Amino acid sequence: MKKQLEKNKQKKKEDKAQRKQERKQNSSGGDLENMIAYVNEFGEISSTPPDTTNTN
Repeated sequence: MKKQLEKNKQKKKEDKAQRKQERKQNSSGGDLENMIAYVNEFGEISSTPPDTTNTN
């Protein structure tokens, strides 16, 4: 009985580690560059930085 419980616990631990590894490999990456959003002069959200060459 005790050995069976320990086996089940070990199997769950291994399964959890395997799922964690799979999520890590399949992630799209959470680096800062992917999370930055810019707002243009019209107030619209954009993924590209504003053009700073525009002189007024």
